[in-house]
Amino acid sequence: MCRLIHLGLAALLAAPAVAYAAPQTPLPALVDGARIANPEPGSWPSHGRSYFEQRFSPLASIDQGNVAELGPAWSYLTKTRRGLEATPLVVDGVLYATGSWSRVYALDARSGRELWTYDPRVPGRKGRDACCDVVNRGVALWNGRVYLGALDGRLIALDAATGLPVWETQTVDPTLPYTITGAPRVVKGKVVIGNGGGEFGVRGYFSAYDADTGQLVWRFYTVPGDPARPPEHAELERAAATWSPDSMWEAGLGGTVWDSFAFDPALDLLYVGVGNSTPYNRRVRSPGGGDNLFLASILAVDPDTGRLAWHYQTTPGENWDYTATQHMILADLEIAGRPRKVLMQAPKNGFFYVLDRASGELISAEPYVEMNWASHVDPASGRPVETGLAEWADEPALVMPGPAGGHNWHPMAYSPQTGLVYIPTLDSVYPFIADSGFSFRPGAFNTGEDYGEVSDYAAGLPTVSFCNPAHLTAWDPVRQRQAWRVNHSNPVNAGVLATAGGLVFQGTGDGRLVAYAAESGESLWESPVGIAIMAAPVSYELDGEQYIAVLAGVGGSTGLNFTRFDYLNEGRIVAWKLGGEAALPPVRPRPAPSPEPPPLEAEAQTVLRGARLYAENCLRCHGMHAVSGGLLPDLRHSDRSVHARFADIVLGGVLEPKGMASFADLLTPAEVEAIHAYVIARARHQPSWLERAAGWAAERICLPASWIAD
Repeated sequence: MCRLIHLGLAALLAAPAVAYAAPQTPLPALVDGARIANPEPGSWPSHGRSYFEQRFSPLASIDQGNVAELGPAWSYLTKTRRGLEATPLVVDGVLYATGSWSRVYALDARSGRELWTYDPRVPGRKGRDACCDVVNRGVALWNGRVYLGALDGRLIALDAATGLPVWETQTVDPTLPYTITGAPRVVKGKVVIGNGGGEFGVRGYFSAYDADTGQLVWRFYTVPGDPARPPEHAELERAAATWSPDSMWEAGLGGTVWDSFAFDPALDLLYVGVGNSTPYNRRVRSPGGGDNLFLASILAVDPDTGRLAWHYQTTPGENWDYTATQHMILADLEIAGRPRKVLMQAPKNGFFYVLDRASGELISAEPYVEMNWASHVDPASGRPVETGLAEWADEPALVMPGPAGGHNWHPMAYSPQTGLVYIPTLDSVYPFIADSGFSFRPGAFNTGEDYGEVSDYAAGLPTVSFCNPAHLTAWDPVRQRQAWRVNHSNPVNAGVLATAGGLVFQGTGDGRLVAYAAESGESLWESPVGIAIMAAPVSYELDGEQYIAVLAGVGGSTGLNFTRFDYLNEGRIVAWKLGGEAALPPVRPRPAPSPEPPPLEAEAQTVLRGARLYAENCLRCHGMHAVSGGLLPDLRHSDRSVHARFADIVLGGVLEPKGMASFADLLTPAEVEAIHAYVIARARHQPSWLERAAGWAAERICLPASWIAD
């Protein structure tokens, strides 16, 4: 049961989590369904701008002819150093955005002046439950309120004028490792929100709450529950038939709805993207086989009741973290001489799907990145045809795309002018290796993989990097083919904005915002920010001036594991306009590590054991082989105080307020001692000439991901 908390007058007056200066004019943000369905040209009232989620701005004051005149209009420091993924909303002259740890910012959209901030004070221990950083992708606006999904599972309504809380409700069981990182949507007076935590052993669902009161209206579970209990709704009876009777029910099974929604007011259908399985290994999860509905599926539901109208499963029997939670775009296209109301998605599995959004009928599905797990999608059945090359239950398999997907959470955009969809894409290869002794551990990363073997295997891959792992792909959904592609040298990708000025804007992992010609991909302008950009830009207009705004701050899964940077990741929101001359804040270098590690006194066997335990419990945050990307501490460079308190930190949770929760439920003192020995060994490790040569080669030689997979 969800717990509803109505805050009294005393709580509102105290409001210790809010720092706010009264604005000079009322800021009601009186957003309703009509305003989201047909936004004013100069506003950005919802996550994808409108219910169709096209992320296309009709503003054209900034165009291909004058984009070179763009300059910074203002900037705002978020006072955070973790990942920033939010799409800002802009209504009535105010920009609303979220940052790390679910903080909310309301800024004057003309100047960047802070109007108010809200800190939900998420407990630091929730950092352990976040698979991919303590990020948040934004808020929703409705009838004078701002709606936030906080990392700890609370849905919070704030007064848009003051930032003071109006109500909050706990949407998840707080004793389980659920999180919320996605942006809510408001449809027909109901706030729709899902959750994350699939890898940790939770059961996925999404819910609708009354926007005025916070009361639960309906809930849809995406996977069956305990078979000894009756199903919560009729759709689960159909889903249960696609699962083995001896499925790993105790693992929750996954299917979390952690990001995307879209809505068609005319059809009165809410579209929902469903996530991956728990564990990934389908042989363990559902030993008798089966499609395992509704994993990796697109659902169309009645927004008033939550009842299912249709579903389409992109990856039956999901086995590789191939979520279908990626951004969905609604559009009206002419295909084969016939007008079609379509839904478009580029999920992780590498196929670009065009579906009839009224019926769920497959119109087309073609690869948008290189892959080896499937050869094609059968047009008659709508099912992917697996090649067998990616089956990893019995022996290791190099799989394309890897768990990061061909496209992850980074929003894509659609331009009705060019008819193209602009997708932040990724080429990746990943070694899946099954844990032969896997058993479910509550609160652990329960994918069914042997992370010790994965770590060792990855170290033995060719000592070269992938060529251009990230790119911006322009996709023609009618001709079902790539129109153009821009390669990026950095693996950090960013969301996309398209505008009526014939432009496509995207940030880069090396800290630039770039404008491309929408029809060709030609680079027309760039502005150095200095901090990697992952979030999607937006455009708005005030006093006849068009602005482009974006959040900059690296993090997320890429920032945790796949990139390296040497600056202080001081997050910021930046806006540009024609003729802008504001100075951007400086980027400060991260201090060079200097501590001398303590002597290594453990035996070699203990260090080897510590390496396995580190891979199972620490790798996802602190990096493979204890090499951090820069977002979280590199344990090799810990000072003596950290070494002296190592057990207190890992078991006692003394750094919990900073996000390092206790692992006492998963590790014994002897195991922590072994991990510590491994960290010291890594800190004292001196690379051999062969390792140094390999590093030199990796910096200068690259191969296509497909070559490495072969």
